[in-house]
Amino acid sequence: MNTGRPAVAARIKDNWCELVESVKQSASQAGRSADEIRIVGVTKYVTADHAIDLVHAGCRHLGESRPQSLWEKSEALREIDGIQWHMIGHLQRNKLRKTLPLIHCLHSLDNLRLAQSLADELDTQPPRGSLPCLVEVNVTQDTTKTGLPPTELPKFLEQLAPLKRIKVIGLMAMSTLHATSEQIRHEFAQVSELLVAMKLRFESTHDLSQLSMGMSDDYREAIAEGATIVRIGSTIWKGVEP
Repeated sequence: MNTGRPAVAARIKDNWCELVESVKQSASQAGRSADEIRIVGVTKYVTADHAIDLVHAGCRHLGESRPQSLWEKSEALREIDGIQWHMIGHLQRNKLRKTLPLIHCLHSLDNLRLAQSLADELDTQPPRGSLPCLVEVNVTQDTTKTGLPPTELPKFLEQLAPLKRIKVIGLMAMSTLHATSEQIRHEFAQVSELLVAMKLRFESTHDLSQLSMGMSDDYREAIAEGATIVRIGSTIWKGVEP
C-alpha cells in the first residue's frame, strides 16, 4: 500500500484549486467570465494514478501529446464517467484507428493529408459522427514550431469545408518560448484577430468559436487575449513527483 498517495492527492487538489482561482482572477481582470474558459489538465508527464487524482480534484478535460500515453491512461480511467480526452500533440496517421474513439477534440490539425485520413477513418466509425478539431497556427518567428503560417490558413479552411466529418471549432497556438509578457500578448492577439477574420470569411462553413492558447507560463496572457481553452501541465503538478 502506498501511504504517500493521500498526501499526493491532496497536493494535486490544492494545485488544481489554486489554478482555478487564478483563471477566475485572470478572466475578471480581462473583463471576462471564467465560465468562458476551459482548463485542459495536461497529464503527459505523470502516472495514471496522478491523472485519477486530478479528475477527483475536479478536472474533467485531460490532455495528452502522445497517442500511446493517451491509450494507456484512458484505459486506466475508463470506469470514471465524464472524462473528455484532448489530443494536444501531433497525431500520426497510423495511430488514428485506435485514438479517434477515445478523444473529444484534436488540437493540432495543420495539414490536408492528416485531415483526409481523419475523415476517412471517421467514415468507418459511424456512431462517432464528427470530430471537433482546432487548426494549429504558427504566428511566431520560430521555424522549429509546428502549425500553419497565417497566410495559409484561408486556403486550408477552404480545403477542409467538404470534409463534413471534420468539425473545425477554432484555432490553437503556442507563444514563443521564453518571450516577454508583452511579446506573448502580441502573438496571442494576432491569433485572436485571425480567428475573428476567419469567422467572418467562413461563417457558413465552419463554427469558429474556440481559441486554445496558453500553458502554465503564459495562460494569463492567453486569457487576456481571448483564449477559451488553456492547456495546463506543470502548474498542476507542482511539488508532485512524476
